[in-house]
Amino acid sequence: MESFGLLINGKWKTTNEMIDVLDKTNQDVYAKVVKASHDDVNQAVDAAEQAFQNDQTTPYERYEILMKVANLLKENKEELAQNITHEAGKPIKQARSEVDRAVQTTILSAEEAKRLTGEGVPVETAPGSENRMAFTIRVPVGVVAAISPFNFPLNLVMHKIGPAIAAGNTVVLKPASATPTTALKLAEIFQKAGLPDGVLNVVTGKGSEIGKWLTQDERIQLFTFTGSAEVGLNIKQNTGMKKLVMELGNNSPVIVDHETDIQEAAQVIAVKSYAYAGQVCISVQRVYVHESIRDEFVKELIHAMSDLNVGDPFDDATDVGPMISIDEAKRAEEWIEEANAKGAKVVQGGTRKENLLEPTIVTNVTEEMKVVCEEVFAPILSLIPYNDLDQCLEDVNQSKYGLQGGIFTKNIDKAMKAARKMEVGGFMINDASQYRVDLMPYGGMKDSGWGKEGPKYSIEEMTEERLIVMNLK
Repeated sequence: MESFGLLINGKWKTTNEMIDVLDKTNQDVYAKVVKASHDDVNQAVDAAEQAFQNDQTTPYERYEILMKVANLLKENKEELAQNITHEAGKPIKQARSEVDRAVQTTILSAEEAKRLTGEGVPVETAPGSENRMAFTIRVPVGVVAAISPFNFPLNLVMHKIGPAIAAGNTVVLKPASATPTTALKLAEIFQKAGLPDGVLNVVTGKGSEIGKWLTQDERIQLFTFTGSAEVGLNIKQNTGMKKLVMELGNNSPVIVDHETDIQEAAQVIAVKSYAYAGQVCISVQRVYVHESIRDEFVKELIHAMSDLNVGDPFDDATDVGPMISIDEAKRAEEWIEEANAKGAKVVQGGTRKENLLEPTIVTNVTEEMKVVCEEVFAPILSLIPYNDLDQCLEDVNQSKYGLQGGIFTKNIDKAMKAARKMEVGGFMINDASQYRVDLMPYGGMKDSGWGKEGPKYSIEEMTEERLIVMNLK
């Protein structure tokens, strides 16, 4: 069993107050991490502020450090993937894929460190400014507080700290309490790569406590957070004029038009609804199926689900493993039962054993059921029939969320109408909502948050544009 300290100003600090990290497959204690105190968090911010004031690295040096991190991630791929599977319960093949994606996110961040450009501003065209020239530069905001979720304990951490460091900021990272050890191993890799002390600090512990202390600290200039809309709102209400980048809740809609390849749509949706037990912000949750193909689509979807392997996440063949906790699996089961009591019908799955919930299809649902209107974050898919596309889009947009969505259709007019009308930050044509590559702008509308991730776009959020005007005599 490994024990991990807090990383503060380049030193690993240990105390007697520890928190257990569970193996999500068997619920045994897998590791222990230090529970940070208020003083520990204050010291971490102190270190980050001092490191920022010292301004220790050039853009090229940051590029080199990030590229070394990318290479070390490659070298340690299997160890990191195994760690992710232990603490997150993510199937091992998906955990390996996460490491591969984190490598790409790191390389993208490194490349963007060399692209911190501004633009010329033609102030000389204004009357009375004929002798002036102007341009903008991008400058780092300062200390960044990064609060990451459990579901991508490596790649989503890198999406926060990679761009922040590339831009010249310093970071205080608070990883998810359920999955902190992957982030701590990543911090060790940054140290090996030569990141100066204080640029990255990691504190672990209870989110409500550490989050409160961070939001109260005036020295932090930007918060980047992935998590629930409720916590995001709390952060917003307690950070005043600070900059925020937030990716919050979602209940992704996908429309299946009758002018499409039904079998292909069913296969894609099956995979992208239930990967990592549906615990992905852009997992397909609401499927709107044209009434004329409803029965055929359900048949094909059930058939596609039969090809999914459910069980041991350490088995290379497993597609769907356990949820993050027994409590979360029980909560999802209760939502199914609530829908069933209100007239919904479970046509596939619905059985739970501890924190392993079978991939589930629910039909006869209504908009007020939690499996439809809230973020289910579990392997549960709701099927909703429709006849008219315009009415369908109105129904889709009733949701308070708007991260990503999609449509399966061979009709380009329908595809573009849906792309224009659906209130989401990202829209997929002939693919499910759960599509993301790490270079694209990623972020939502409404209660799904604001700001964009993706290294290029994150750096725009994590820097300030400064205007410089020269008066030429």
